[in-house]
Amino acid sequence: MRTTDLISVFDFDTRQEAMDAAAAIGDCAWVKAGLQLFTRCGPDLVRELQDRGKRVFLDLKLHDIPNTVANAARAIADLGAGMTTVHAGGGSAMVSAACRAVEGSETRVLAVTILTSLSDEVLTAELGLRERAAEAVARLARLAVDAGAHGIVCSPLEIAAVRDAVGPEPLIVTPGVRPTWAGRDDQARVMTPGDAARAGADYVVVGRPIFKDPDPAQAVQRILRELADAASVEE
Repeated sequence: MRTTDLISVFDFDTRQEAMDAAAAIGDCAWVKAGLQLFTRCGPDLVRELQDRGKRVFLDLKLHDIPNTVANAARAIADLGAGMTTVHAGGGSAMVSAACRAVEGSETRVLAVTILTSLSDEVLTAELGLRERAAEAVARLARLAVDAGAHGIVCSPLEIAAVRDAVGPEPLIVTPGVRPTWAGRDDQARVMTPGDAARAGADYVVVGRPIFKDPDPAQAVQRILRELADAASVEE
């Protein structure tokens, strides 16, 4: 039975904000630290979050020559991060280098395909792709998994296409998830946690609905119950 877990987004500027958030989210085991938090607070914060019992998804979206990405991925694995990201657009050699660099560790390399901020028009007019975004997502997902990536980051509406492209084993991590009781904020293409779980996501990434709630720990519990209910229906 496939189960779906929750990752809380830590888009903060200071160590204190991150530590306060780690205390506030209760039973949420995973946190996502991205470029904003990592560039301000550095590797020590990753270690401190882990000391607080949290698993860290270090979302740095590496994209460089294979040797540079391999060295960075090895450093991330040495930090103990549970997951990290590379751009599938860096090519199979780069993705493969990152995956080889983390061998023997618990770090899993996830590939980002097409950023959700890029429209079909931008892909064609500015980046020169002849595919629509949905076609490029599936192609790059296959490329990344064939190169050794442990999973894919994709929008909720792309879960089914990515699962069809890569099969049942690779992880799918899904941002753009909003519970029915939360506002959409600036997200246009969203799905509820339960729907994302039923579509085949292994992890759902949620930020503002948790931290805008007066009781973040209770918001976490509501999402976890929704994910558990989705798993029980699938069973």
